[in-house]
Amino acid sequence: MKQDVILVLDCGATNVRAIAVDRQGKIVARASTANASDIAAENSAWHQWSLDAILQRFADCCRSLSSALSECVVRGITVTTFGVDGALVDAQGKLLYPVISWKCPRTAAVMETIERFISPRQLQTLSGVGAFSFNTLYKLVWLKENHPRLLEQAHCWLFISSLINHRLTGEFTTDITMAGTSQLLDIHQRDFSPEILQATGLARRLFPRIVEAGAPIGTLQTDAARLLGLPAGVPVISAGHDTQFALFGAGAQQGEPVLSSGTWEILMVRSGQVDTALLSQYTDSTCEKDSQSALYDPRMNRLDCAVLV
Repeated sequence: MKQDVILVLDCGATNVRAIAVDRQGKIVARASTANASDIAAENSAWHQWSLDAILQRFADCCRSLSSALSECVVRGITVTTFGVDGALVDAQGKLLYPVISWKCPRTAAVMETIERFISPRQLQTLSGVGAFSFNTLYKLVWLKENHPRLLEQAHCWLFISSLINHRLTGEFTTDITMAGTSQLLDIHQRDFSPEILQATGLARRLFPRIVEAGAPIGTLQTDAARLLGLPAGVPVISAGHDTQFALFGAGAQQGEPVLSSGTWEILMVRSGQVDTALLSQYTDSTCEKDSQSALYDPRMNRLDCAVLV
């Protein structure tokens, strides 16, 4: 008898992976390939992601699993990615501007001058998210100031997990765990903050329906199925920000601290409550929505830390 699996498509900054997981959470098969950002044509110091290249890397991984998956029934597909990045798209989902990478320095000046719109402390109190130059908010302000017509023309903004999900299903959605990385979400109200949007001149219409982790998005469409070498019609389920699902996958319980070591060193905890007004007192602090709706994930971030002993 063939075993049921969920196929996780994970896009990290250094690797793209396809992982088949059974009902007990055991890895049945996996494949990975290197991932990397591209240099932007506008400026050799800028970084961007190629969505087509990422999808092809997923396809390469899935096809390398074809033998193992032939012994399985893929009951669902879910996508996890790094946070904050995304792009403006038209009504067909076509990119209006490349996906600006979190590694790109172009938005640093926006972060440094954000107080002309709203105070950094108020931003963190509302959103939970600290001042990091790659935040989605700063990307959208940069686009508004440098390519204003694109925001007028855009059907919506899609985070990178939702860009991938749209290619899989044709649906426009916002993963709640990705919205939680953006510095645009009111972390307590679980919707985009009217105060932040009004202060920065961004329209709520840019953000499609929010879906909770574990909620169905749509089904795998024919073209995407052909690319991945999978059957059409497989349900696609919302996931989103990889860090939140690393916590979940590690089995961390509420109140249990976890150190995630990878591209970033992140010390975090799953908590039932958080006072976001206190966060701005601590350098490199941030707080995002957990994969479970009632929980928060306060944390400290460090990039490229030394080896832990």
